[in-house]
Amino acid sequence: MIALVQLLIKYALLEPFGVQTALDGVGISLLIFATICIAAGGNIINDIYDVETDLINKPNRVIIDKSISEKTAYNLFIILNLIGVGVGFYLSHRIGRAPFFSIFVIISMLLYVYATYLKRTLLVGNIIISILVGLSLVIVGIFELIPAMTPSNQHTQVIFLKIILDYALFAFSINVLREIAKDIEDIDGDYKAGMNTLPIAIGRERAKYVLTGLGFFPLIAIIFYVVSDLYKQPIAVGYFLLFIIGPLIYTSIKTFDASTKKEMHHISTMYKWVMLFGMLSLLLYKYVILG
Repeated sequence: MIALVQLLIKYALLEPFGVQTALDGVGISLLIFATICIAAGGNIINDIYDVETDLINKPNRVIIDKSISEKTAYNLFIILNLIGVGVGFYLSHRIGRAPFFSIFVIISMLLYVYATYLKRTLLVGNIIISILVGLSLVIVGIFELIPAMTPSNQHTQVIFLKIILDYALFAFSINVLREIAKDIEDIDGDYKAGMNTLPIAIGRERAKYVLTGLGFFPLIAIIFYVVSDLYKQPIAVGYFLLFIIGPLIYTSIKTFDASTKKEMHHISTMYKWVMLFGMLSLLLYKYVILG
């Protein structure tokens, strides 16, 4: 999904409108490669520190010490991060913005701190990992738009940067909901591992009500966006109603009534689909702007 959305920002949002960008085809490929390497490293370190909880929550999906050893996993984590940060270093210098290299270092460090400590703290881990999800979109705007910004095109560059930020905010908000849903789903293993997630702190039922309430914020924001900006575009309105607004309403209702681990897994999966279809709406953006 990271690779897909970064490609969509490049080729469905920026390129069709002739926006000045800093990366060619090779450049965007390197950015995607670096991002995926660091994200994959983050998944690995997360799996290493989640063995205890995963043996309870999803025993059939445990990889560490079953498919590969912990030492091999650590080596892969280090190699992928070195590759990702190294490619980020090269790319930053290639576009003449050496300080941008620090973004890759910060992301790599935060993923490690998240896996080793932050995910055990109340809501902080959920928020940090969701910020990093949003940042995977913003980084395209940083590398594409800012280096190509001049006094004559600044207004256009800022407009498209704001669009990317809006999508990043959408990704952040949906991912926060999904993280809380996953915490409710995994409460048994997390409790035995001594974690302090929201459902452990306030109870499963209260956490469900909090999740249902939080779900209304992105729902209301998207409805407002559709009513104010898309009302003249029936195809776009239909898309948002069918693939984003409808599923969000359905998921909120299901959350309120969910009582089993299977139902919570279904809810977290629904949020993943909502995020995917939200990102795919970038394909409609040229019709929105032309309208």
